[in-house]
Amino acid sequence: MLRKSYSKAGLSCRVTFDLPPEVNADAASLCGEFNEWSPTAHPMSHRKDGRFSTTISLQAGETYRFRYLLDGERWENDWGADGYIPNPFGQEDSVVKL
Repeated sequence: MLRKSYSKAGLSCRVTFDLPPEVNADAASLCGEFNEWSPTAHPMSHRKDGRFSTTISLQAGETYRFRYLLDGERWENDWGADGYIPNPFGQEDSVVKL
């Protein structure tokens, strides 16, 4: 699930990325074009209710591909994303449009 909060000038947007407890993971990372798909740049916090979340600032007016890396080995899309684009690995990447 994505939650967006634009700056007053509309130049940037704080995006909160949430994963539900049903992903059944011990750890999660947000990976995407905005961090060169790094598995360590945006680790997600494991909340008391079992979900994972993180909030980052991105440039408004852009579209970014992203996915979640669970337990360092399993990729998961955000099924509440703004869209999906096929990737070179025969799967799809989630998309956030700002």
